Amino acid sequence: MKKRAKTKTKTKKVGTVYLVGAGPGDPKLMTLRGQELLSRADVIVYDYLANPSLLGFAKEGAEKVYVGKKGGSRSVLHQKKINGLMIEAAQAGRMVVRLKGGDPFIFGRGGEEAEALAGAMIPFEVVPGVTSAIGVPAYAGIPLTHREMASSVAFVTGHEDPAKGESHLDWKQLAGIDTLVFLMGMGNLSGIVDQLIRHGRSPKTPIALIQWGTYPFQKTSVGRLDNIVKKVASDGIRPPVVMVVGEVVGLRERLDWFESRPLFGRRILVTRSREQASEFAEILSSYGADAISFPTLQIVPPPSWRELDAAIHRIETYDWIIFTSGNGVRFFRERLKALDQDIRSLKGISLCAIGPATAAEIERWGLRVDLIPDEFKAEGILEKFGKKGIAGKRFLIPR
Repeated sequence: MKKRAKTKTKTKKVGTVYLVGAGPGDPKLMTLRGQELLSRADVIVYDYLANPSLLGFAKEGAEKVYVGKKGGSRSVLHQKKINGLMIEAAQAGRMVVRLKGGDPFIFGRGGEEAEALAGAMIPFEVVPGVTSAIGVPAYAGIPLTHREMASSVAFVTGHEDPAKGESHLDWKQLAGIDTLVFLMGMGNLSGIVDQLIRHGRSPKTPIALIQWGTYPFQKTSVGRLDNIVKKVASDGIRPPVVMVVGEVVGLRERLDWFESRPLFGRRILVTRSREQASEFAEILSSYGADAISFPTLQIVPPPSWRELDAAIHRIETYDWIIFTSGNGVRFFRERLKALDQDIRSLKGISLCAIGPATAAEIERWGLRVDLIPDEFKAEGILEKFGKKGIAGKRFLIPR
């Protein structure tokens, strides 16, 4: 009797879900681990409070699913759908990043999502993020602790789960803590103020509300418990808001380093080519500007390299090469390589750069620049060469 051959069934590998904290808003506060996972993810499920610019780290072809809702409009059903989406993608063998504003385990429903994944036997990892409870006050110049003012701090939700029926917050105990940080509390501001004053907190206690903290359009309103409700209304403060209560708020006047930057509150359009815009935008951002890259030009190769190639083939006949831009340097270097030549071909030739940025591009090539004009334009070059003996000299200007 013949035995029936056993057939092996291939078990599909289950993917992993990564609960990643996106930080409070400033993309540079994203962790290296979070950035690494974003660059490898097959599916990215992201929230309203996760800075969308972080999606720039995603690999080509990654599926991006927006599941965020503004505060006060969430529902249990919505959260179940998010859980189901992550589980379904992981069961299909895909790597999932659940990108959450702040830190996943600080009022971010990360615990609920981790429970759902564990219940479905889905492997997961939690990647902490800079919570807005810490990052946002820091960007507003408010230290949460201080040796002379605050030895205790508490993080409090300003929006409890309505399904609980009644508040689980011990207001008497909270009123005695030096610094209180409320998240998602804007809609319940008057109730929070009333509870704190009723349970012993002085009506004169300083309070700050920080809107869109760590972003270049951050806005801060400072007052006291007894006047903050009217003040934020006149200041036009809207969610998302982080609220800080305590004497440490008074330090903001001296420690406000972020909103006091010279270009803070300015939105600047950077129209340079995409390759060059990022460096300039970075400089503007360091001065507090909201720099938006909007390239209006593109550097492309010429229709033909014939003239430049002919010049490179007789490169030894030139005394000077004048570079008028970093782009010119890069394209010239690429053509040298394409023609199977290198920097040795430039032996004995003097190099001129129209300005320091162009000179830096030449020096990255390992070459020394012989001349930079005092005035960074064509007239400046002419003036410099006018003082030199250039009769009979040959010049190449690749641009």
